[in-house]
Amino acid sequence: QVHLVESGGGLVQAGGSLRLSCAASGRIFSIYAMGWYRQGPGKQRELVATITSGSTTNYADSVKGRFAISRDNAKNTVYLQMNSLQPEDIAVYYCYADIFSGYARRDYWGQGTQVTVSS
Repeated sequence: QVHLVESGGGLVQAGGSLRLSCAASGRIFSIYAMGWYRQGPGKQRELVATITSGSTTNYADSVKGRFAISRDNAKNTVYLQMNSLQPEDIAVYYCYADIFSGYARRDYWGQGTQVTVSS
């Protein structure tokens, strides 16, 4: 079994920063892309940022220049540094990882972590 555990969400004032972490554990042979999605109140889940195994990154236009995704392959962990947070960033943030467990390759998801921004 593979598990993704997120941490780092919480309440922050507008203009503040938070850093999300997501650690993968279990039967892991290889991790390919990792990333973050979010789902705001009454909204569909949307892509925030992704990072390949070679550290190529991709961002949603709404977070470019404010958020930074990174990964530590030795720790099977992906991070999302979020700066200049705004009320429109309020959402549950989900991490995912494209993992080959030795038996199959599939996307795994974290349980989600709430980010709230007060104006």
